[in-house]
Amino acid sequence: MSSTGPDLIAAVMATADALMRESHRLFRPHGLTGAQYNVLNVLAARDEAMSQRELSDVLVVDRSNVTGLLDRMEKAGWVKRADDPADRRVYRISLTAAGRKLWAKVRPKYEDSVAAVTRGLGAAQMKAGIELLQCLEKASVNWRGGADRKIL
Repeated sequence: MSSTGPDLIAAVMATADALMRESHRLFRPHGLTGAQYNVLNVLAARDEAMSQRELSDVLVVDRSNVTGLLDRMEKAGWVKRADDPADRRVYRISLTAAGRKLWAKVRPKYEDSVAAVTRGLGAAQMKAGIELLQCLEKASVNWRGGADRKIL
């Protein structure tokens, strides 16, 4: 039996669903979402604060989504916004001590989970998987089919 495009998409979606469930299981006890962990991780890797625009670019999400995410994280005390001295319209985002402490607590658990999921995969398999997923991401615009194509 040969695999088809629908089989591939079904497998990707099932895998994404399983990984999302695992991330919820991992992050929920810490009061975090996967998106919030990603923000902590990006900010922890930097020595300097970054603008909301830079953060949204790194996370590959819309700036309006980052606003609400940062609002909740600021309220929790994990990040802080400061005026950019060079541009009063811009806020610089950085981790607070509490945010860095939370990241340091969760990071090893996240790394252990990633190691468990990828155990047994060689570097070539991981590279091929990344390349396949990147191709699917680029091609996903076809899911919508454009204005004049009906997909489903």
